[in-house]
Amino acid sequence: MNTGNKQKRVLLVMSSFDEMGLSGKLTGTWFHELAAPYYILTEAGYEVVFASPNGGQAPIDLLSMKAPFTSEYTEKFSKDDAALFAAKNTMKLRNINYDTFDSIFFPGGYGLIWDLASDQYAIKLIKDSYESGRPVAMVCHAAAILRDIKLSDGKYLVEGVNLTGFKNSEDEEIELLHHLLFSLEDELKGRGANYISKGNWEANVVVDGALMTGQSPASAAPLAEALAEVLKGELVEA
Repeated sequence: MNTGNKQKRVLLVMSSFDEMGLSGKLTGTWFHELAAPYYILTEAGYEVVFASPNGGQAPIDLLSMKAPFTSEYTEKFSKDDAALFAAKNTMKLRNINYDTFDSIFFPGGYGLIWDLASDQYAIKLIKDSYESGRPVAMVCHAAAILRDIKLSDGKYLVEGVNLTGFKNSEDEEIELLHHLLFSLEDELKGRGANYISKGNWEANVVVDGALMTGQSPASAAPLAEALAEVLKGELVEA
């Protein structure tokens, strides 16, 4: 980082929701999709700030804390006091001036379908960031938040845009599709998105302008690496 330049900042937005509707199934943010971008972006020299709709402790999906879903990043996070403190003390999303951030990153997990997908502040944050050309990165189920976002011209943000997200067949494989409020694949296609997918659980990153999306947990690290490269290429005023 050059002296005189401001450190670039990434706002990482987690869900505050920990249950899948009335199913009794616990959920939250998928651990690897939180841990991988946290380390990739901080090690690239960027400041990462955690936020959630309710602020405070944001739930991490318990299933994602167990093998085979853990990774070197989750292992490191589990032993990192500073990282654990940040996840337990997220800032309240509505209290944040997102114009002070260079980029937004949304990890996935099922919880966000119940809160962030209909959170008006999150929707405005994405719209404003996207229209001002600041990268918006979303992995796995996070793309569900795009469903109702309209741009200033009244068109859906995703109309004619290349993107990806967790597939119906991936949800079906773990027998959770029927528990969800809606299918992100169906809804985004219905809004005119050019939904691009690879095989189940494969890494797949799609970048179209300021929107950067990853299909499944395996896409979290490559998506964060792509975002780090984009931020590296942008000039920051002294």
